[in-house]
Amino acid sequence: MLPRVWAPGAGRVEVVLSDERRALVADGGGWWTHDVDLPHGTDYAFSVDGGDPRPDPRSAWQPRGVHAPSRVFDAMRYTWRSDWAGVDVRGRVLYELHVGTFTAAGTLAAAVEHLNDLVSLGVDVVELLPLAPFDGEFGWGYDGVDPYGVHEVYGGPAALQHFVDEAHARGLGVCLDVVHNHLGPSGNYLSAFGPYFTSTHQTPWGDAVNLDADGSHEVRRWVVGSALRWFTDFHVDALRLDAVHELRDDSDQHVLAQLSDEVAALSASLGRPLALVAETDLNDPVSIAATADGGWGMTGQWADDVHHAIHALVTGERHGYYVDFGSAPTLRKALTGAFVHDGTLSTFRGVPWGAPVPAGTDGHRFVVSVQNHDQVGNRGLGDRPSERLPVGALAVEAALLLLSPFTPMLFMGEEWGARTRWQYFADHPDPELARAVREGRRGEFGGHGWAALYGPDAQIPDPGARSTFEGSRLVRGEIDDPERAALHDWYRLLIALRRSVPELASGDLAATDLTWDGPDDADGPWRGVLVLHRGRARVVLALGDAEAQVTVPDADDLVVAASWGEPVRTSPGVLRVSAPSVTILTPPA
Repeated sequence: MLPRVWAPGAGRVEVVLSDERRALVADGGGWWTHDVDLPHGTDYAFSVDGGDPRPDPRSAWQPRGVHAPSRVFDAMRYTWRSDWAGVDVRGRVLYELHVGTFTAAGTLAAAVEHLNDLVSLGVDVVELLPLAPFDGEFGWGYDGVDPYGVHEVYGGPAALQHFVDEAHARGLGVCLDVVHNHLGPSGNYLSAFGPYFTSTHQTPWGDAVNLDADGSHEVRRWVVGSALRWFTDFHVDALRLDAVHELRDDSDQHVLAQLSDEVAALSASLGRPLALVAETDLNDPVSIAATADGGWGMTGQWADDVHHAIHALVTGERHGYYVDFGSAPTLRKALTGAFVHDGTLSTFRGVPWGAPVPAGTDGHRFVVSVQNHDQVGNRGLGDRPSERLPVGALAVEAALLLLSPFTPMLFMGEEWGARTRWQYFADHPDPELARAVREGRRGEFGGHGWAALYGPDAQIPDPGARSTFEGSRLVRGEIDDPERAALHDWYRLLIALRRSVPELASGDLAATDLTWDGPDDADGPWRGVLVLHRGRARVVLALGDAEAQVTVPDADDLVVAASWGEPVRTSPGVLRVSAPSVTILTPPA
């Protein structure tokens, strides 16, 4: 590797090696370089104008932590064994996991040992929470400071190459969660090199990443380059882009549109599909609109309204951002249009929010879930639905998710109803920072209405305590419980039906509808019978604890393809069901 760094305001730049400093030469455009190649494994750092040595802003390897020198990583040393043609993530079953808590060892190598389990379940794509190096040992990964690197605790960059190769060998795609909207508070040395941030825009983390002010051209290249390398050097199939609404950019071309165009060109060059999936809070279809039409060109985007509509209806929760959710009509709007707030008033935000999804939009462009790292981990106690709901209600949620017209995503352990909490944890070695995070987390407890659910005396876990991290690890022995094993089999069956029945695999929102026999709304958990229409297929979902008889329109010639519970067909088109239960009716094979 030739030492090279962008430092546009510097008068002198040196590369600092273990035993010497070497002056770099100005190379135009604020770049500095040296013509002596550094071999794989060499430790190095950069000093600007005689300042302290700092890690490379494009560091691929930080084996001794984010404050220490970078280490040269030669990605071309790896010999790929899998001949992988790629995967189109739209409509596929995604599986989100956090490397540190997915296994007891908490490494990428250990995660490989469970890839066969995911294949057996029917998963298509594994989505890894952020891997960028951060200060400390454990954390969610959203405080990374080296977006070109892989956290050493997980095994470093070589371990990621091996993981992707092993996943591809099993027919699994890999999606990597990446963060470009901010850097963590500890180990962020970018400002020593150049104008990576701007006070022109503010985000929840302070000054925004500089995408449209002086010097932004190279900052944009730093962002785009960090994304492209995951496709080229690590062979990943998709990137999930964190909170893109905080990428504040008033340029003529938004940085996401630039990224989309460059990824499309790379996909054509590599001859395999590459995807970008945006997490955005805006409920705005601009994210998936073509760049030629002024959109951002994303392959897909998360649609949290679907989660909120299912969760609030099944659990009866109405606090915080669930205030506008929970009714049957709201669930219908979510399942047929992705966005509940599509220009309507958001009571939680206090303003109208969102825009409608254009007619004809493929439902597979929206990634939905009933559990994910945010919706579990950002609860006050990190409790999963399985801690409060009977297993039959979990089966109903699973059917609404996996038989929807969207791209479904599972959260690790969901498939067997894991009862381990997944809490917010962040290991900050700086005691003042750890204190601030701890107090901030407790302050959020009151702001989202969690006290109404847990009680005012609930003890919010300390994010910096190792027990909070350890208590969030999956306990795989849970699946030995017969009830949990039955739920696991149910997930496998639903995924198999989604693959084998065209109506259930379709992303056609116009061919989706929801009817119900029960109240429109309820003060608590909704009780009654829902019928999800998917083309000619029907999914009958009963909630509560009573027996009900329901007429299923146009179902005379349909067969019961699968059920949770024991439905009884009393006459053509009429079912007697006991709640909670799910009955799936499909055309004969």
